[in-house]
Amino acid sequence: MPGCCRVNQVLAKRCRSSWTSDMLECGMLQRDRRALQRRSAVLCKQLVVDEMLVQLLQADDILTESMAEGIMAEKTSQKKSWRLLLLLPKRGPRAFSLFCAALRETEQQHLCELLTQSQEKDGTDTHIESIQPEEEPEGKTEQQVSQSTEKKRERLSDSSIPHPTQEVIAAKRARTHESMEFSLDADSPINTPVLPCTPDFYHSHCQQSYRMSSSPRGFALVISNVTFDPCAAAELDTRKGGEVDDEVLRKVLTELDYMVTVHRDLTAQDMRSCIANFCQRPDHRTVDSCVVCVLSHGVDGAVYGTDGQLLQLDWMFEAFDNSHCPLLQNKPKMFFVQACRGDEMDCGVEQIDGPTRTYSPSCEQRDAGREGQGDAASRQRGDMGRPRIKLPQRSDMICGFASLKGTAAMRNTKRGSWFIQDINTTLRLHARDTHLADILVQVNGRIKEREGYAPGTLHHRCKEMSEFTSSLCKDLYLFPKYQP
Repeated sequence: MPGCCRVNQVLAKRCRSSWTSDMLECGMLQRDRRALQRRSAVLCKQLVVDEMLVQLLQADDILTESMAEGIMAEKTSQKKSWRLLLLLPKRGPRAFSLFCAALRETEQQHLCELLTQSQEKDGTDTHIESIQPEEEPEGKTEQQVSQSTEKKRERLSDSSIPHPTQEVIAAKRARTHESMEFSLDADSPINTPVLPCTPDFYHSHCQQSYRMSSSPRGFALVISNVTFDPCAAAELDTRKGGEVDDEVLRKVLTELDYMVTVHRDLTAQDMRSCIANFCQRPDHRTVDSCVVCVLSHGVDGAVYGTDGQLLQLDWMFEAFDNSHCPLLQNKPKMFFVQACRGDEMDCGVEQIDGPTRTYSPSCEQRDAGREGQGDAASRQRGDMGRPRIKLPQRSDMICGFASLKGTAAMRNTKRGSWFIQDINTTLRLHARDTHLADILVQVNGRIKEREGYAPGTLHHRCKEMSEFTSSLCKDLYLFPKYQP
């Protein structure tokens, strides 16, 4: 015990003024405290404390709800990091290993490496289990964290905090003019449970939004083409990581109470048949919505089947319009398309700092080409009785695209595509109280902050920008895990 006190005294003298002695008197092992202390400056600068990291620590009982709220209330990223680092040494002997696990799950493995390597230098305490990083491909970081991590890849977390997410592009691989969905390396996807909607939120928003109370909420179709026919489509390479995307979508849609069907590696004709059968399901009558996800190589306006033939996206939308799919009339139909819309790579532009239509009637006769026909139309209605309400040919649809027209999409070989990653994360965290159009705006924001990392190649600092189109007529809340 006297030896331990002397160690504490020496450490207290070496600490910066903010690392007070009470931190060193708590339950965390001294070796772990020292690892946090040594790397405190780097952690404050590079640690991304977002909702995902905080929720993981809450789930492991490292942070209480009030602690989490206090951290997230801080105004800057560095203040959030500092507040978390002040709390961790006081949260018991498991705090260090669980913090490392949370770093890995939020794609901050370089910080996990930094801490575990620092911990290994000090073997004076009882051994505890530490989280070892996975073996990674070789690469160099833009900013060296320390000499011990000079030859390790640095990954920044993808979060709503405005730090660009850097992805490591796989070794140079052959590209064709059609198959320009770039493969990138990273870790496995995040699977934090979908946060539930509260009864109060449902009751305060259900009246002005689409009905969303059936169980299941609807049926979901996922078509994922990963492996292409080497004879019929030799120019289309395997979409490594595509199998991760369809599994991610299956899990998150199931948690959102959709009945999910996944089909993999379909020809263009099989895709047409699959979509036609799905949109004609008689049980659409009993549910409130539907979801269709298509993941493949693509061009502007179309996606490839495994046979190298194209399926036109406009045909898919037509299959679900009010004429061809009457059982889904007035119900929201959601589409997500993970595919290139061209072969141009978005290299981005340098940001330049700077400062930061009238209402129209819902029906105008001249717009419909009916000037002077009002009386005749009235007489006709009088003869025929009250007419049925008419709907536009196509309405109540929203479609998210992974990239802009003419540009390529980005995909991780381990974690899946950027677009599907961010849809997954945003739905899990925000579907509880955010309507789908705003969720896709948040996805756009996350994609905007992402940046490829491959020094010395044309793909270094490559960008992507997602977009969505909508003919929704109300707010579309999914009200997850709430059944009125």
